[in-house]
Amino acid sequence: MAHVIVVGNEKGGAGKSTVSMHVATALARMGHKVNALDLDLRQQTFNRYCINRKKYLESAGLALPGPNFHKIPETATPADLDLGIEASEEHLKGALNEISRDCEFIVIDCPGSHTWMSQIAHSKAHTLITPLNDSFVDFDLLAHTDTDGSTVLGPSIYSEMVWTARQRRAAEGMKPIDWVVLRNRLGAQQMHNKEKMGSALENLSKRIGFRIAPGFNERVIFREMFPSGLTLLDMKDAGINRMSMSNITARQELRDLIKSLELPDVVVNF
Repeated sequence: MAHVIVVGNEKGGAGKSTVSMHVATALARMGHKVNALDLDLRQQTFNRYCINRKKYLESAGLALPGPNFHKIPETATPADLDLGIEASEEHLKGALNEISRDCEFIVIDCPGSHTWMSQIAHSKAHTLITPLNDSFVDFDLLAHTDTDGSTVLGPSIYSEMVWTARQRRAAEGMKPIDWVVLRNRLGAQQMHNKEKMGSALENLSKRIGFRIAPGFNERVIFREMFPSGLTLLDMKDAGINRMSMSNITARQELRDLIKSLELPDVVVNF
């Protein structure tokens, strides 16, 4: 079976699709066969990213490695995939069985809200990546804190959902999920807030069991590349030879992210 990487949380705007596309493309460019699924059937940002990439490469006459995108088979309610947990499980298991035969990795981008399909996807994850904006608004997704912003009162809705997914895996005799939380979209200001967030995440990681990894700083380049479907690793091949210092730093951030995921048989060579 392929190694399943799920990118998820239950809040929009944290950069899930950007992380999904860059992780999937990085793996493909390192020689791995990568299949991709987008469980957000309304916005379909990951899907659109892959479609834009295909169109751009065809128009530019380029052949660059990338993820092989697959659509979830049609259902009776394709708008939200809210089929109930049993139907969702059978539906997703069928899709995963179909696409896992010819690849090493499957990258799944989940919606920024709860659906049964997303919940089942989490229980199938070998690696779970949760991008998190450097804000206590986003931290509240993982845990509730006291008014001091430091004292953790208890797990929040998303952490409870991950816990349920872990229990399902344990009941089926599967290996535990390697949960990696990314401090994403970091800004250059608000150092005091960064320190408080860092301390709170470190304390919480020991309580509910996740690793903390570096994500991406807030950069315009990520929004600019979406229409072409390109990633930081494609810029030179696309004829963009004059990279700014910001772009070079962003490439290093991607390298650090891939290393921190500790994926099987992956040697970072970019």
